[in-house]
Amino acid sequence: MDSGQRKPFSQDVTVFHSRWLPEAATPVGYAALIDVYDLNVPMPITLSAIGQRHKVYQADGWNLYTPRHQPDADLEGHLVFALRYEGLDLAVLKTLFRATGPEPITAIVKTSPTGAYARRLWFLYEWLLGERLNLPDATQGSYALIVDPTRQWAVDATTSPRHRVKNNLPGTPAFCPMVFRTSTLDVFVARGLGDEARRLIADVPADLLARTAAFLLLKDSRSSFEIEGEDPPQDRIQRWGQVIGEAGRRPIDRVELERLQRIVIGDARFVHLGLRAEGGFIGEHDRLSRTPIPDHISARHEDLPTLVDGLTAFDRGAARHLDPVLAAAVLAFGFVYIHPFEDGNGRLHRYLIHHVLAERGFNPPGLVFPVSAVILDRIEDYRRVLETYSRRLLPHIRWRPTDRGNVEVENETADFYRYFDATPHAEFLFECVARTVDVDLPVETALLRAYDSFKARVQAMIDMPDRLLDLLFRFLTRTTANSPSVPANASSPPLPTKKPFA
Repeated sequence: MDSGQRKPFSQDVTVFHSRWLPEAATPVGYAALIDVYDLNVPMPITLSAIGQRHKVYQADGWNLYTPRHQPDADLEGHLVFALRYEGLDLAVLKTLFRATGPEPITAIVKTSPTGAYARRLWFLYEWLLGERLNLPDATQGSYALIVDPTRQWAVDATTSPRHRVKNNLPGTPAFCPMVFRTSTLDVFVARGLGDEARRLIADVPADLLARTAAFLLLKDSRSSFEIEGEDPPQDRIQRWGQVIGEAGRRPIDRVELERLQRIVIGDARFVHLGLRAEGGFIGEHDRLSRTPIPDHISARHEDLPTLVDGLTAFDRGAARHLDPVLAAAVLAFGFVYIHPFEDGNGRLHRYLIHHVLAERGFNPPGLVFPVSAVILDRIEDYRRVLETYSRRLLPHIRWRPTDRGNVEVENETADFYRYFDATPHAEFLFECVARTVDVDLPVETALLRAYDSFKARVQAMIDMPDRLLDLLFRFLTRTTANSPSVPANASSPPLPTKKPFA
């Protein structure tokens, strides 16, 4: 079978593409396929290899399997291993299918027409590439799930009679990041944070809840600007807070995103509104030459319309069938990696989190989780999560500097933004939402209760205007917060000098 491979599959190695293995072992699955076919695609976060021990273990970003797991040293063997033990990496699969061409996949199906893995590969080839293989429709074989739901999060399946499979992919070919099931995510999903929040506020008086909601909304709006290193006037913070409060009322599409960008930017005299008309990157410039030093390179401007269409399809489709926090992480971080606008992307990225949570009814009515405030407190963790993909992506983008100090991408990169592993992003977002439920909501409610009690007691002793009462309360609470008995981390940490993904 001519599979287009350029070299034999590796034997035992101790270093693989600059990554050390825990022991001398043979790379298998996606690692082997990327190596043999010289695929220009980001490596999966975790790779697989066959070790010498007779137990399966994980260490240093590798899953080490036993000699009995060794696949056949050919295309089919490593593809089957990947589907069985590693889940779906759609970017690797699509790049591989382009490298092999249709003949090897057709041959695999003809050799095993009733095999579940063969039919899954057949479906994935046609789904990802939009090309029909020269094969008759399947007539035998039990319907197989495309995504193993014990390994990765999936949606309710639709049947594909041609392949005799059930398509439970959480997206479309235009946008379909994947999220692995982890013990962390399983615990968070089972916890039901939205229900916890509703129970928490069930006995809070309506007027107190309304004030809490207003405070949290303003806090989130202000924090979203602070993350970008901005200190806008109060009226601009309040306007953006009003927009966040309306999140989830309109579906996301290009028109809505551009409307939101206009609100975010305000004064657009020096900013191009709408989709970018040139390249984009996050990073610095060389002080002398002004050459870009990118930390992240955004999607090519030529690909933005189809990528935004993919985000739209996800918002109106798969996002409504995934856990709300998982869906919010996929949509929001997918958007910020694409970076479709010249400015305003960071705040819109966080708006999309609110959009999904509100649209799905995850928030208690009228209440916004102050996710941006939590992100501000965890700004270094936020940056590390963004870099879990950006650092793996950057070496696979060929670019040149432009005369305007920008970048021009010279290779096809759209699939890098369609298909990425959103597991770290989902775990981070769940942690942020949990913090709002466990800390922010009860603390802010308790603070307002304390204020009301303070006000009533002071007014029982002396008639004092509300303005002075508020000033006295702020002075006393600030003095308490600065006392040695208060933990050092009670106040928000200072912003770092380098901002993430503006």
